[in-house]
Amino acid sequence: MTTPQPPCPSPSPSLARALSNTARAHSFNSAAAQYAANRPSYPPALFDAVEELAGRSLSGARVVDVGAGTGIATALLHARGADVLAVEPGAGMAAEFRRGLPQLPIVRGTGDALPLAGASADFITYAQAWHWTDTARSVPEALRVLRPGGALALWWNGDARDVDWIADAAARIGRFLGVDVVAQKRDAGRTELADPSGRLRFSRREVRWSRRVPIDTHLANIGSHSAFLLTPEDRRTAFLEEERAHLLKVFPDGIVEETYDVLLLVARKP
Repeated sequence: MTTPQPPCPSPSPSLARALSNTARAHSFNSAAAQYAANRPSYPPALFDAVEELAGRSLSGARVVDVGAGTGIATALLHARGADVLAVEPGAGMAAEFRRGLPQLPIVRGTGDALPLAGASADFITYAQAWHWTDTARSVPEALRVLRPGGALALWWNGDARDVDWIADAAARIGRFLGVDVVAQKRDAGRTELADPSGRLRFSRREVRWSRRVPIDTHLANIGSHSAFLLTPEDRRTAFLEEERAHLLKVFPDGIVEETYDVLLLVARKP
């Protein structure tokens, strides 16, 4: 006779969120080439704003680009004249970085435990990556690694939802994924969420830019986001084909003009 086993307890909400975040963060490793080929870059005006808010040039500065992924931001920082070191936790993303940028150094690690000596960086940057960290750890780590007067710069490409077609597409994506896109947009602009401890004083800037890409690139960009990577393939494929039909009504030539508002937060270490 089999002894009945007690039911497995459900994880607490905080643990469930942590498990979900871990799965989403790791999802990029299986899609690193797709990410590298289709994700948007960043405009020169963004780096001008980083320098302005930090009060110093990137040229000649020691920059640590954390959560570097495939190296989109790292390459641009290098082009600005920075002495840049990439830090990336994911094996797949790091491999794609090394394939595309063999001349730039990269080490494995996370923002919660930077594999670097104290007071060794003029800038620490996070492009699309700060939200994957535990700020209770990543804030003290940034302050440890930054030199006095150094700057922590965080930025995210966000959809410009005052553009009608982008707002409509965001609403469709929100319904498909079951997320509140209005709340997400509102929370993205709350600087206090970047450091709930209040140890950092962030300056905030938004930079608008756009790019024109084939519809296949636009759809592959959507599909490279973690929420889609973790969606069953048949559902993901069906949604993206429906999205193609919607977009061809707006862009019948198949060239999509994506418009972004980059949210930039910069805090200087005393």
